[in-house]
Amino acid sequence: MTGGLSTYLVILIAGWMATDVWRLLGVAFSVRLNAESPVLKWVRAVSTALVAGLIAKLVIYAPGELADVALWVRLSAVAAGCAAYLAAGGNVFAGVVAAEAMLLGGILFLT
Repeated sequence: MTGGLSTYLVILIAGWMATDVWRLLGVAFSVRLNAESPVLKWVRAVSTALVAGLIAKLVIYAPGELADVALWVRLSAVAAGCAAYLAAGGNVFAGVVAAEAMLLGGILFLT
């Protein structure tokens, strides 16, 4: 394999093996797990904290074009998204749409 389509085939197979195999194993072994066990509650809390930290990092230390948007506009978008999420009874789509609308509105009309 010196190039061409065979290189892309190797990348495709290696990428699939690195991700999907573990997902399939997770599904196979998750049948016997109790979702309310203390260990899985801890895993859920850690994953939620990691996502929250990532969002905070992206908002405060914005990369690329988002860095040109004022910090208060970015923070307002996060607040609007959280408020819409709670007002809609935990609807993630509503939170994302509200945050996106606030961010785009702030970019178009205020900066």
